[in-house]
Amino acid sequence: MAALVVIPARYASTRFPGKMLANQTGRPLVQHVVDRLRGCAKVSQVLVAADDTRIVEALRPFGTRCVMTAAHHQSGTDRIAEVARQVQDRIIVNVQGDEPEIEPRVVDGLIERMESSADDMATAAAVFPPRADVNDPNLVKVVRTLDGRAVYFSRSPIPYRRDETTRVNPPYYLHLGVYAYRREFLLEFASWEPTPLEQAEKLEQLRALEHGRSIFVGLVERVTNGIDTPEQYAEFVRRAGERS
Repeated sequence: MAALVVIPARYASTRFPGKMLANQTGRPLVQHVVDRLRGCAKVSQVLVAADDTRIVEALRPFGTRCVMTAAHHQSGTDRIAEVARQVQDRIIVNVQGDEPEIEPRVVDGLIERMESSADDMATAAAVFPPRADVNDPNLVKVVRTLDGRAVYFSRSPIPYRRDETTRVNPPYYLHLGVYAYRREFLLEFASWEPTPLEQAEKLEQLRALEHGRSIFVGLVERVTNGIDTPEQYAEFVRRAGERS
């Protein structure tokens, strides 16, 4: 069962205006994401859900399929849901447009999980990198059940380690912002009003948990680098140059 990947691409960005079209590598940032996803074995098509014609025009030379979506959407999930209403794919994957180094096997793994389970949605996490600050609220933490389902997501360090010396302290897991949904659930999710915990933490995925729905959290070996600032983009350009 092949899946549809939708990349929500919003032109405005507070910390990095116009970052989707940053092109010091000769390709727009979001095009790098598309290129990576073309290496997925279980993806039938990759769409960019844009809110600005400048994104559409910038991607046209690369043959990337774009869908114009409403400018008023408050989140990437709402933007993807607009696309989902127009397609019939049973599994839809949300990949952020600022993840140019995402690993195709992570996306394929989430799709495989959705094919073989009854989960409403699936996402990914990794053990916190050694140099990452677990107290950084921009790095979202997640705790899982023994069978891999999400208990809670938070900007605070969870679980709280009351006794740092105990031998049974579980690792901190860093949540990675990629999601696979069943189409029917995605449309239902987008119809719900924001929930209290979601609004407190500013984390959309909590809306699903507050409604008692299941989110599988698959573990991956490596954290890839999302682009939030011009400085992070400059580092990506440097890495891209080293690979070429």
